[in-house]
Amino acid sequence: MTDVILFHHALGVTDGIRSIADQLRAGGHRVTVGDLFQGTTFDAVEDGVAHEESLGWEEMITRSEAAIAPLPPTVVIGGFSLGAVYGQRLAQTRAGALAALLYHGGDIPPAEFGAPWPAQVALQVHVSEGDEWFNREGGEQLVSEAPDGELFLYPGSGHLFTDSSWKEYDEASAKLVLERTLALLDRVG
Repeated sequence: MTDVILFHHALGVTDGIRSIADQLRAGGHRVTVGDLFQGTTFDAVEDGVAHEESLGWEEMITRSEAAIAPLPPTVVIGGFSLGAVYGQRLAQTRAGALAALLYHGGDIPPAEFGAPWPAQVALQVHVSEGDEWFNREGGEQLVSEAPDGELFLYPGSGHLFTDSSWKEYDEASAKLVLERTLALLDRVG
């Protein structure tokens, strides 16, 4: 059993995010959903991004650190799109992280967080091939700097394709993401 924390995307904690957390729990893992928006949800990605920007970087860092604080040091940190930024930051800077699961994101070079990718932290990045929000060059650089890093590309151009409550949901790709995620959790846990 592995402890996992997931940080949501710009829409907030949607039913789709809750469903993913439940599927990981059904796989035998303890999952916490870190609600960086404190219950607020949005119907458009742009509105959620504007909300995050209005809160500011320091507040979002404070909220992400508060969400992970009660968990044991040995934890897998995941994030979806906007949440992938905060998940990556914690995976690089919090002692004891086992792995990072970055969904619809994961294109920030490790140096942006002031440290190289930790050698002991496994990494999976899951994005669609044509995702306009994803910088593929940055994602490839991130994965190349992680000794145990994998970049998985899925068909299509949907951004939040793993969220079953969102219009871009792709059931086949989401199922494969879940299989790969569970395999990593079983391996590192």
